Order: sequence, then structure tokens, then C-alpha cells
Amino acid sequence: MTDQWQYQIRIYLGDEFAELARRNPHDPAIASLTAILNKHRATMKCQFDAFADYVAEAEKLGPENYPLYECTKATIENPANKAKHVKSFALYVGGNEVYAKQVADALESDLQPMVGSDLITRMSKHSTNPADNPQPPGNASTPRDRRPGQLGALGFAPAQPPVMVAGGWS
Repeated sequence: MTDQWQYQIRIYLGDEFAELARRNPHDPAIASLTAILNKHRATMKCQFDAFADYVAEAEKLGPENYPLYECTKATIENPANKAKHVKSFALYVGGNEVYAKQVADALESDLQPMVGSDLITRMSKHSTNPADNPQPPGNASTPRDRRPGQLGALGFAPAQPPVMVAGGWS
């Protein structure tokens, strides 16, 4: 039953547009992207910034409550990983990290003509299906404050957090 899974679209921006999108997502240089996002009531969140937010929250509230704290912190402190993740943006629709397949498909379809350009170098679709998600590092449990089936700030379904691979989180 595929209707039980939700989805998230991620886009990967070209070097000259990634920092611009992080700092000023309404800049005219990315107006073509912004127009499509607005059509779908979508916003983008840089994956590096999501990782950094997770680490900051863990440090504020106590890392013992954040099972992925250490590996996420190591990821954001690694310059090669930062270079990779500052170009990756999760798309939220209506404020939601994950959404129905038909919503994801429509957004993906409208963005597809831009893929391979200087603005959007590539695009991917992720699901909340645990079988499609990597295993957590070590014995990490589900991060708190997440509902079942929600991808979460680190970009994974909490039942199956991402695995640390060479070069950072997958």
C-alpha cells in the first residue's frame, strides 16, 4: 500500500546559487525557482542548516536526548561535508517536511525542466518508507519530538535515521 508513505523532494543547487538561497531565498536571481515553490506553497531548508539547527538544539537541551548529536556535529564540522550539504535543500510544502505522493509528484514535475541547469543541478525524492532509509549509527533510537512517518530535520524517517558514510550523512 503506497498511500501510507509520505515524500520529500530535495533539490541540489549550483555553487553560485546555494549560498544565495540560504541567505536570501527571495533574490531575483532565483525567481524562477521561487515562483514554482510559491505555486506549491513550498519553502526550502538547507540540509546543512537543518543539521546545524539539530546540533544547536541538542547543545541547548542536552545532547543525551539527541541520539545523532555526535555524528551530526562531526558532519557539520567537516569542511568536505559542509561543502556537500550547503547545496542540498529539502522542500517543505505547506510547512510540512513530508507530504502525499501526488503533492511530491506535482512539485517534482514542475521543477524537472530546471534540473541540470546552473540553478538546480539535480533533484531527488525521499520517502518515509523505512525500507528505503539507511540504518542509524550505532544504537541510536528515534529522535524525540518526531511523529511516526515524519522525516525530521535531518532528512530521514525517524524509524530509520541515516547512516554515516564516507563523506557524511547520506
